[in-house]
Amino acid sequence: MRSDARDAGIADCRKSFKPSADRPGTTFASDTTPSPLDSAMPPPTLVVFSHLRWSFVYQRPQHLMSRLAGRWQVLFIEEPVHSDGPAWLEVRDIAPRLQVLVPHTPVAAPGFHDDQLAALQTLLDAHFTAHQLHADVAWLYTPMALPLVQSVHASCVAYDCMDELSAFKDAPRQLRQRESALLRRAAVVFTGGPSLYEARRHLHPQVVCLPSAVDATHFDPARLQGDSPHAAEAERQQAGLPRPRLGFFGVIDERLDTALVAAVADAHPDWSIAMVGPVVKIDPAALPQRANLHWLGMQPYERLPYLLAGWDVALMPFARNASTRFISPTKTLEYMAGGKPVVSTPITDVISLYGDAVAVADGPQAFVAACEALLDEGAAERDARRMAMAASVARYSWADSADTAHALLSQALRLAQPAGISAAPATEPLPVVAAGGLRN
Repeated sequence: MRSDARDAGIADCRKSFKPSADRPGTTFASDTTPSPLDSAMPPPTLVVFSHLRWSFVYQRPQHLMSRLAGRWQVLFIEEPVHSDGPAWLEVRDIAPRLQVLVPHTPVAAPGFHDDQLAALQTLLDAHFTAHQLHADVAWLYTPMALPLVQSVHASCVAYDCMDELSAFKDAPRQLRQRESALLRRAAVVFTGGPSLYEARRHLHPQVVCLPSAVDATHFDPARLQGDSPHAAEAERQQAGLPRPRLGFFGVIDERLDTALVAAVADAHPDWSIAMVGPVVKIDPAALPQRANLHWLGMQPYERLPYLLAGWDVALMPFARNASTRFISPTKTLEYMAGGKPVVSTPITDVISLYGDAVAVADGPQAFVAACEALLDEGAAERDARRMAMAASVARYSWADSADTAHALLSQALRLAQPAGISAAPATEPLPVVAAGGLRN
């Protein structure tokens, strides 16, 4: 189903954009003008401040940064870890030109809290001075890291607003104020979907809608290897679950409607429901327990396609609350790339981006009925759904998203004044694009 709200923001987020010679004053990575990104020169440095850890659920930050690495020297700075003794900086090599930096401090305050700033600034100043580093671009996933930008000597700043963090449980009280400061300072602002784009488009002159995307090859069932260890482990975990099997993978937190999950399990005791993912910020003991409801815990990203292959319907039982108002779930495309029918609660971005490919149901009775309909669908309905799913998957790829981000970061870096991040944003607006929009 499609939303009636096909407004300009959603349309802009969906459309493709290609660099054009008739767009005056705008340059792109494909231009022939010499730039600091030429292959003969060392790549520029992209310093990323993230509230999500690299080794956590593999999602937007990991997909984008692993694909930007090489064209950029990527330094991915995580939130600090509490450790006794003097503060120190852990450095992990993830891939060529991709490092993860993990500060360890004796400060108990969580995240990029103000109480952490002095220790973090000292660690970053020392590391960047010792290695003669500076950030050509500082990329922030959380506004709470804004005070640390000066420690990495950034030439310009990018903000990837992938979630409405202020609506999440235990959000820092300073977050909204600090985001306002970040929006004044950033050269470019990315948003994770059309809802966030609509919420930010009037707050900054250069907001770019870059929706969630997918590594379709990773989830393609035709490419799964039956003799792989992940196939064996997925089979071990799910072999005893009777069909039909319905499943979810992702972070299990306040965004999940656990009462709805329980209602689905109760409606059909003959269904097996697999819930895959880490439990965060909620008490695991509060999760509903049923004989046909199976909490499988966090699984490696490499194993997800094999677990998904064993399901008959993929679920997105999100709650309707402040924390889900702006979400654009990455799993939607991953489910579809795996060829599985999807049932979702009425999440705005899911409806606007994939409404012709996903069954949307509001309330337990409707959700159960949608699952029943997909399990019983006829050949013609199945073929139509698969065509719609394939079209959505083809539209959004992480490779194209990274190309888009690279081109716009390159432009922002070229437009940055030598004085660095204190310079005002360029007056020429950056284009609104969809993932896959910029191509050579």
